[in-house]
Amino acid sequence: MSRTFTRMAAAALFTFGATSFGVAKAAASAPVTASTTMQAAPDASVHLQPPASEHCGLFKTCANTKIGLGKGDFVVRLSALGVITNNTGSRVRLAEGSPAAALAGGNTFRHNVSVTNQVMPELTLEYFLTNHISLDLIASSTRHEAAAHVGNLGKLDAGSFWILPPTLTAAYHFRPNKRFNPYAGLGITVAIFHNMHPAQNLNGIGNGAVFDAMHMKTNVGPSFNLGFDYQLVGNWFFNFDIKQILLFNQSIHLSKRNNGITGGRVHVHDDVHPTVVGAGIEYRF
Repeated sequence: MSRTFTRMAAAALFTFGATSFGVAKAAASAPVTASTTMQAAPDASVHLQPPASEHCGLFKTCANTKIGLGKGDFVVRLSALGVITNNTGSRVRLAEGSPAAALAGGNTFRHNVSVTNQVMPELTLEYFLTNHISLDLIASSTRHEAAAHVGNLGKLDAGSFWILPPTLTAAYHFRPNKRFNPYAGLGITVAIFHNMHPAQNLNGIGNGAVFDAMHMKTNVGPSFNLGFDYQLVGNWFFNFDIKQILLFNQSIHLSKRNNGITGGRVHVHDDVHPTVVGAGIEYRF
């Protein structure tokens, strides 16, 4: 009986061991599945360096781009400038008793002077003292021709000249720090004349009437302007501006050093009130 019991115990132990080995093997080969979503531990080094700032291109509007113009802005503008001369109250005076005065039918004539219009580039520098007040200075030089229509002589060519009219303007801007910003201004113009060339003949008088001297005096007058700035992209703006300049009693003196048939001098005085229209692109620094 003891032998039989020993055999039964050995069989039971063998069966239990085989079963345990199979369960362990199955558990080892079975895939592991997570019942909940697992999260990685935060990386402490991620926020040690500040994020790099966005690079804003020259022709790009970025989050840090200032909208509109305001205090502290410095603007450089390049414009196409049209000068429309307005001639009022002009007069021509020939040397009294001269052959020219006799041929013309008198020595004094009024409202008979014309100056040609012109188109040229213009450079403007502007600085904003406050959000509303700015100072700007324009620089341009234009070439014009003057003619006088003198009695029986008809058209009298006076000559050509260049004018440099630096204008300093204080402007009030109505909508600072807005894309569209209209303004009105008041300034002063100094008209400086250079490269003056007298006309080569006087029609109707003869070949001997040649002038070899021309002189125009510097003139000073007030100016008024209206315009607007519009922000296109980034620091680039479009500008449109109209200025009215008043130059009263502008004098033009023509003379011949050797008294010829003209008998001396021709004096031309003209109230030139040019209207200056400009449109261009400007950049804010």
